[in-house]
Amino acid sequence: MTDSTPVKPTAKKAAKKATATTKKTTATARKVTATAKKATTSKAAPSKAAVKKTAAVKKTAAAKPVAKKAPVAEPSTALVRRARRINRELADVYPYAHPELDFENPFQLVVATVLSAQTTDLRVNQTTPALFAKYPTPEDLAAANPEEVEEILRPTGFFRAKTKSVIGLSKALAEEFGGEVPGRLEDLVRLPGVGRKTAFVVLGNAFGRPGITVDTHFQRLVRRWEWTDETEPDKIEAAVGALFPKSEWTMLSHHVIFHGRRICHARKPACGACPIAPLCPAYGEGETDPEKARKLLKYEKGGYPGQRLNPPQAYLDAGGIPAPPLGAG
Repeated sequence: MTDSTPVKPTAKKAAKKATATTKKTTATARKVTATAKKATTSKAAPSKAAVKKTAAVKKTAAAKPVAKKAPVAEPSTALVRRARRINRELADVYPYAHPELDFENPFQLVVATVLSAQTTDLRVNQTTPALFAKYPTPEDLAAANPEEVEEILRPTGFFRAKTKSVIGLSKALAEEFGGEVPGRLEDLVRLPGVGRKTAFVVLGNAFGRPGITVDTHFQRLVRRWEWTDETEPDKIEAAVGALFPKSEWTMLSHHVIFHGRRICHARKPACGACPIAPLCPAYGEGETDPEKARKLLKYEKGGYPGQRLNPPQAYLDAGGIPAPPLGAG
């Protein structure tokens, strides 16, 4: 006989409730799993737009060079001290520094300075004796035959343009200044062929009025010494002028130009024979071996003639040799 005792209603109800709860829990777990999977998939596989944007950012970052740290600027007070010390050292080496153009008066100096463009002072000094012998005054040169002047000035190069300038400035001197060279900057720069550099040469050496002569030697050296990083002559003039008392400007120009011509050359500076090597940031650009460097020296230190046919006595006393006249040797 089979036992057919019925299950109690309470137990049946509890079993049904437990099954429902299990299904609900399973459904919730599946939902959580699906959400997590979606999040994971989204993170691992960004959209095409996002990929493109990321690539562009990386490309820009790669193309942009890494900025180098700028060198520490020399404090202004330290620069002033170093610049003035260099000038003092050069004054000891070149106590006889002078303008290297031969002249006897302001008129000869302004003409010679205009002629010195794109040539050496030596070539000008070898050429002007014949010019001034034939045309000693502004009035004489103003009335000169241009072709005859061109023939005299031919050795200096660019002789046609220079002829036009010296005849033009002579006419201006004769007509506007009574045949006298003016002693003011604003008047000098009005003369044909006369710029600030020429004007300061004349003011400093013919009138005793301070000025800085920014020629090619001056520009090269003050940049090597890191007195300034300017490249335009008027800005170099202002920057260097701020480092020195105005009273020193003219002799400073002579010291720097003398040193540039004799030792601190453009192509092969004689670093091993330089008296200011410990103060020079550019030491090592040229020959540092003392013996080899001495062979690079020019003019009086190397036993060669200087630029002037008639140099100052102090230059001769220091061992300087006068330049030969045109056509000699």
